[in-house]
Amino acid sequence: MISNPVKSACPHDCPSTCLLEIERLSPKTLGVIKGAKNLPFTGGVICEKVSRYAERFHHPARLRFPMRRDGKKGDGVFTRIDWEEAIEIIVTNFKKITQDFGAEAIWPYHSGGTMGIIQRYGMGRLSRVLGCSGIKNTICVTPAAAGWQAGVGCQRGVDPLEIQQSKFIVVWGGNPVHTNVNLMQHIQKARKNNNAKLAVVDVYETSTMKVADIGLVLKPGTDGALACAMMHVMLSENLVDRDYLSKFSDFDQDVANHLKDKTPSWASSITGLSKHEIEGFARTFGSIKKTFLKLGVGFTRARNGASNMHAVTCLPAITGSWKYEGGGAHFANFDIWGLNTNTAHAGDVEDKSKRSLDQSRIGAILCGDDTSIKYGPPVKAILIQNANPALVAPNSKKVRRGLSREDLFVCVHEHFKTETARYADLLLPATMFVEHDDLYMGWGHTGLTIGKQILEPSEECLSNAQLINILGRRLGADHESFHLSDRELVDETLVASGKGTLSTLEKESWVDCRLSFDDSHFLNGFGHPNGLFKFKPDWQEIGPLANDIPEMPDHWNNLDATQQNKPFRLVTAPARSYLNSSFTETKGSQKREGMPKALIHPFDAENLGILDESMVFIGNEKGTITLMAKVLDTAQPGIVIAEGVWPDHFYRNKMGINQLISDEAIAPNGGVPFHDTAIWLRASGACP
Repeated sequence: MISNPVKSACPHDCPSTCLLEIERLSPKTLGVIKGAKNLPFTGGVICEKVSRYAERFHHPARLRFPMRRDGKKGDGVFTRIDWEEAIEIIVTNFKKITQDFGAEAIWPYHSGGTMGIIQRYGMGRLSRVLGCSGIKNTICVTPAAAGWQAGVGCQRGVDPLEIQQSKFIVVWGGNPVHTNVNLMQHIQKARKNNNAKLAVVDVYETSTMKVADIGLVLKPGTDGALACAMMHVMLSENLVDRDYLSKFSDFDQDVANHLKDKTPSWASSITGLSKHEIEGFARTFGSIKKTFLKLGVGFTRARNGASNMHAVTCLPAITGSWKYEGGGAHFANFDIWGLNTNTAHAGDVEDKSKRSLDQSRIGAILCGDDTSIKYGPPVKAILIQNANPALVAPNSKKVRRGLSREDLFVCVHEHFKTETARYADLLLPATMFVEHDDLYMGWGHTGLTIGKQILEPSEECLSNAQLINILGRRLGADHESFHLSDRELVDETLVASGKGTLSTLEKESWVDCRLSFDDSHFLNGFGHPNGLFKFKPDWQEIGPLANDIPEMPDHWNNLDATQQNKPFRLVTAPARSYLNSSFTETKGSQKREGMPKALIHPFDAENLGILDESMVFIGNEKGTITLMAKVLDTAQPGIVIAEGVWPDHFYRNKMGINQLISDEAIAPNGGVPFHDTAIWLRASGACP
């Protein structure tokens, strides 16, 4: 029990976006963190990573002072300087680059290290007001969002709390035991109080699948085939709500004819599931009206990911489960917040940025690929907050080659000396979430959470917004936001959005943005102009790379093809104790995870002479890494699972697993095929 807890909110890239109760031991000392009970989705539960946040907050390797590079890029050798010198170095470089190449040669780069409205997205003010290059955020959910948009027409769904009213819950392509632990408490309530059944669809037996009633382990990138065969069965056996389809969708005879040959036998040959498994799952899904489909991101991280997402979203339209409490589907609630960020993001000025660069293509961009930089000037300076692209972005070798350029000014604002920080010309200390104010959208629920500052900043740490404000003012940015504190930016955003004032909302620390039942279940129409769910979407409206996407739900076989020299498929799934590269620095998380492992099917291990807990090599034309083999019957033969984004020092060649991942932009609007990589696998003694 925490005495006199202070409320704040978790900042991390997770759909739970938990409301927290935090123990403040002194003005600069963090104690215990627990989940707050007054936000229903949090329900008093948080993950083990955040519950032990003091280990990260008080870590001896945490950055606390500005530093200047003193050696080669990548060596990570720095000399301490003061903030006045650091700011002068940035301003001098930015002004010279703007004079010689234009402001768009400066790229403010951010990702999901924090998800704050102020501390993450406020960075975009430099682009809008000063004309620096903008950023296109594609590395996480872009294919998933595109596939959902194709059918549903907007980025929202049923309140996940309704899971408690469900009779059949399907978690498809997600592992909430690792990545969304709060969801599991609501699933368990439905199972206990409502006798609900849980099914999990994934490419290996995840921790979530281990506690499920039904588990389907399919081949990566084949979800569209499974969904189509399920629709075939439901249409054949009259498990379809035809009145709903007629009123709320564009389903017609063309779609029905298209699905006639998508039989369970056809899907079995593609997915590796048995015909019996497919038929049984389809019948259960179609016969239980209160079926809740909870869609993850993992299954969309493939070249056909958006197409697969769209095919799966067709299932509740076929059955009409959207009509029922506890029925329908949820992916993310990106569209429910109604936030006015004109001040916080400088949204009230004409955007002066001339180009928006794809964050997932950072390697190609920094290496000067003309298409990636949109035939504009080269990027000559990059300011990085909330991101560790040298480790997390795809094609790591190319990213590091770009960061190594001596003519590229690299400024990194961070908590730790990450792989990316080692390439910095300037390395600056950033506050953690308890040391600044912010506002967070709970994309896995309906609560807008308030992240209150409860501790004084450590040593000389500055918040992201503070640094952006200082730079904006020194560079002549003419906008009110550069003169407001973090707290004032939060308050202004709440007031402008009609949510109330920060002072009145601090006690509860969250705002319920839940939609009405009819709106969240699309009983007033889906998000498309005609109000219909689209079985036949206009992919060209979603993104520029849509030419080859199937016109109707299907299996799109455009995956990274296995070959004789690369006969295996790699899936890089999330680890429970890490969040991308966050928490990898703590001894507790490292102890719980052990070391990087490759989960290998016994059939493959026997054929290759691989013993359990022996070292193996996996690789492709991009690189090679060493992992410890875990021989488990957890995925289908030919599939290798590697959980977690691990720091360089855990690998023999001192570079992580994303060196193997392609950075090609995938259809229709970009993204990364993290779970779609053809590789070779060899016992350690067999590697050349």
